[in-house]
Amino acid sequence: MPKSFVLQRSALALLIAAASQAGAYELYGDDDTHVNANLEAVFGIFHSQERYATTGATRAGSASWREGYLKYGVSADQGLGGAGTAYGAFGFLSSGTWGDGDAASFTDGSERTTKIEDAYMGWRSADLFPVLGEDGVDLSFGRQNIVVGDGFLINGDALNLGKGVADGEFNRGGGYYLAARKNFHQTAVLRLGGKEGWRSDLMWIKSDNRAQARSEMYVGTLEHVAEAGTVGLTYIDVKDVDDKYANATQLNRDGMKTYSLRAQGNAGVKDLFLSGEYAWQDKRKVDNEDAWYLEAGWTFSDVAWSPKVNYRYSRFSEGYDTLFYGLNRGFGTWFQGEVAGNYAGPFNSNTRIHHLGASVTPLENLTVGALWFNYDTIKNDLGNLSGRELDVYAQWGLTENLAVIPLVGLYQPKKSADNGGTQLGSNDRNVYTQLMFALSF
Repeated sequence: MPKSFVLQRSALALLIAAASQAGAYELYGDDDTHVNANLEAVFGIFHSQERYATTGATRAGSASWREGYLKYGVSADQGLGGAGTAYGAFGFLSSGTWGDGDAASFTDGSERTTKIEDAYMGWRSADLFPVLGEDGVDLSFGRQNIVVGDGFLINGDALNLGKGVADGEFNRGGGYYLAARKNFHQTAVLRLGGKEGWRSDLMWIKSDNRAQARSEMYVGTLEHVAEAGTVGLTYIDVKDVDDKYANATQLNRDGMKTYSLRAQGNAGVKDLFLSGEYAWQDKRKVDNEDAWYLEAGWTFSDVAWSPKVNYRYSRFSEGYDTLFYGLNRGFGTWFQGEVAGNYAGPFNSNTRIHHLGASVTPLENLTVGALWFNYDTIKNDLGNLSGRELDVYAQWGLTENLAVIPLVGLYQPKKSADNGGTQLGSNDRNVYTQLMFALSF
């Protein structure tokens, strides 16, 4: 499996939440007990004028496909009479891809799968330990989603390849772009500390995703949370990978230790946004690698439509292992460009990226934005994935439970697949479109 497959996407939950105010449907509730039904359905229509050789595909031309998923189940919590709160969830997820399959041939359009998605239980301490704050101890086990910091390193186990790779050996049931199937197979998580001040997470995480070589990790975080922002440290120790499914990068992941320092907040200035992270990877058998970014943004809150602007510079060394990164704050994090970030590359490795973003909110339920990216390959003998991309999108909460999210992207690669790039047939500008419908309650 080529190195470029090591990429991640989370479900579009944050985009859905930004465009709607949907929540779970309460089946039963009293002072101590709550039982909820959960439903999330997303359907997307996609078209790309160009295809990409990321998987080794050779067929040039356009691709049109559809993706969808339905997530359904129940969640509950139970007060324990002054001894904290027990909670848990159980649910299924059905997904599929139709049509030509995606623009990089990760899927071929024939994928359909229904599997268990949520299966976890936990306990929160309520006010049992005042020094740690409310719910200052949170212990959970099972199949659940894990996010660390800004999603720069871990944002779920959401790489959803289809039958287009290795004769379907890595198939997770379609929906490559939407990637709703994001929960780690096995977890044990201890969270210490409340919503403010010092807090920490200690985690054991096991993936059953063949495209992630079934990696097993220990993760530790230490954070300080304040009104002006959060500063955090992260430590990730990969204890094991499945050699049968690992690519060259993932083989070097075995025994790799990743350390990161991150910060995010407004530094006490209402309209300011600052974010950054530096990650360093200590690999046993090859050179060490690193990645980092710095980002600044401003919201013109006193201006009509509350315009927002931001700039980010990110750099990823030649052999950097992207681990389990995914969509976190919205478009552009950490899939930098809808075409480049999902199909063409550089997939946050061996690259420098300049990013400009802007958005306005003309209505309470409508946001319109634009994202620009410039990709500069660091080491060309590994392939030249330099290029530029402009994406224009809208997030429209059509009703309280239904969001509509259209997007148009213009992607211009520097090289074609014949000259070190990935775009098949030419390096012409690609016009890419997608339209997503998201329903949840």
